[in-house]
Amino acid sequence: MANITQLPSGTWRARVYLGKDTNGKQIFKTFTADEKWKVEKAVSDYEKGGKETISVKTLTVGKAIDEYIELKRNVLAPSTIHYYECIRKNRLQSLMNLNADKLDSFVMQRAINEEAKRLSFKSLKEAKCLVLTALKLYGIKPDINITLPPKKNKVKEIPNAQQVFNLIKGTSIELPCLLAMWLSLRMSEVRGLKFSDVHNGILYVQRANVFFDSVDHVRDVNKTAKSSRSIALPAYIAKMIERIPHKSNDDFIIKDTHSAIYHKFKNLMKANNIEMTFHDLRHLNASIMLMLGVPDKYAMERGGWSTPNVMKSVYQHTFSDERKEVDKRIDQFFNNLIVDTALDTK
Repeated sequence: MANITQLPSGTWRARVYLGKDTNGKQIFKTFTADEKWKVEKAVSDYEKGGKETISVKTLTVGKAIDEYIELKRNVLAPSTIHYYECIRKNRLQSLMNLNADKLDSFVMQRAINEEAKRLSFKSLKEAKCLVLTALKLYGIKPDINITLPPKKNKVKEIPNAQQVFNLIKGTSIELPCLLAMWLSLRMSEVRGLKFSDVHNGILYVQRANVFFDSVDHVRDVNKTAKSSRSIALPAYIAKMIERIPHKSNDDFIIKDTHSAIYHKFKNLMKANNIEMTFHDLRHLNASIMLMLGVPDKYAMERGGWSTPNVMKSVYQHTFSDERKEVDKRIDQFFNNLIVDTALDTK
């Protein structure tokens, strides 16, 4: 019998149990549709036609990825699942109908070469990793030795903090921009903040509101475990939050949609001949901390980074005297921007 459930997106999903693979792991046939009766019919038609069996000999690369995604659907973040689905649909398509046991370095390299005309090093590396991880689920571990296209270092100059503050001050997106530039919050974290997350001068970052497939996906967890963090709330930002009317502490602090913030910021920068995205505000924050000589472990804590690829690996969650001094130095930097701007406008 099929297990039919409705996903958070509103889509209906049916899973038909097929048995176990050679490693004893459960295998399912999955159907999705926008209405319940459609998946019920798909299951019925499938069962009338006879259930297929999955073996290493008949397993395709695409099927392996599909099953891997389904097995992880209720474990990984919806945004991660969505990203995997995009990779499955748009990258290394020449491999998807290939029998999994036929994948070798030559075939993978040929697929990489084809896609290198349009995809970056990062995009191809992620696609390769997803393929190999999905095959590993079935005990298939091909010895793949391939060459990816070279990394292209993007040289992008962004304005300094003073310039950005001058542009955003007094606008409807000043608060979300400051949360990103001053406190190093991601867009999803900015939009996930509730009034209940502010307590005794501390901002607790513990929720994400991720936008994809034209829908907000609110999760009471962040991108990674280390992304959940607490940050001393500067008085300037605290006062801005206090002035926002709300009926309940469960209300979101930022009411704007992802699209509204994105386009308002983009248009503001474009009007001033600046090429900068909202996410670049977070990079600007990292640069400021580097400029101020903030120790890596405190910079990582404030920004919620957890891997050495981002800001080195040492991470300690603490509100020691040293950490408070770091907060003061960063707050003083931004408070000086505010004072200087006020003096310039007099």
